[in-house]
Amino acid sequence: MKDDEMKDFVDASAFNTEQGNRARKLFAAVVLAALDDAIADDRKYGNGPEQIARWARSRDGREVLSCAGIDPNERVVSGLMGFVEKGVRTSVALSREESERRSAASDHAEAA
Repeated sequence: MKDDEMKDFVDASAFNTEQGNRARKLFAAVVLAALDDAIADDRKYGNGPEQIARWARSRDGREVLSCAGIDPNERVVSGLMGFVEKGVRTSVALSREESERRSAASDHAEAA
C-alpha cells in the first residue's frame, strides 16, 4: 500500500511542477508583452523606459514579475529599462538569440 501512496505523491508532485512551469511561462509572456508595449510607446512618445519602470514598480507589475520567476528589484527594473532603450522588440531579440544558440551548437558539433 505504501508504494501506491508514494506513486500518487510523485504523480501529484510532477503534475504540480508542470502546472507551475506553465504558469511561469504564461506570466513571462505577460512581461514580454509589457516590454513590447513600452518599446512601441518609446517609438511613438519617447517615454518607454519610464513606462516599463512605472509598470515594474506597480503592485501588478511586481506580482507579474514574481509569478514569472523574476525578483522584482531595482536591478531588474534597470534591466527592463535598458532593454526598452535598445528598442529591439522581444520577438526579434528572442529569435536572434535562438539563431545564435543554434549557430554556436552547430559550430561546436563541427569542431568535435
